Amino acid sequence: MDVTDIKAFIPSKDYEISKSFYSEIGFDSEYVSDDLTLFQNGDCLFFLQRFYDESLASNFMLQICVSDIDEAFRVCSESKLKQKITSVSQESWGKVFYLWGPSGELLHITQVGS
Repeated sequence: MDVTDIKAFIPSKDYEISKSFYSEIGFDSEYVSDDLTLFQNGDCLFFLQRFYDESLASNFMLQICVSDIDEAFRVCSESKLKQKITSVSQESWGKVFYLWGPSGELLHITQVGS
């Protein structure tokens, strides 16, 4: 098997709010179907789906690696649709802050090696 790409499917409790949230934090959207939107930032892509299961959403995590954690924190802090955000913390491998999206999904925003 020669894997060339992997894309996550993120659940959404309110599809329109989740679409707005991901646009708000810097992703461009592309219509796929009435139940699926492709989001992209640079070469990184994921699908947002019109599907919600509380157990799945509350356990869903996605690491988003960025080149400038301070800029990412500024953009994400300004989001009106986030549930919660932590401050930036220094770890042995780099810096991270945690951002909860509107469906309860947890985004690990990281800058590795900083």
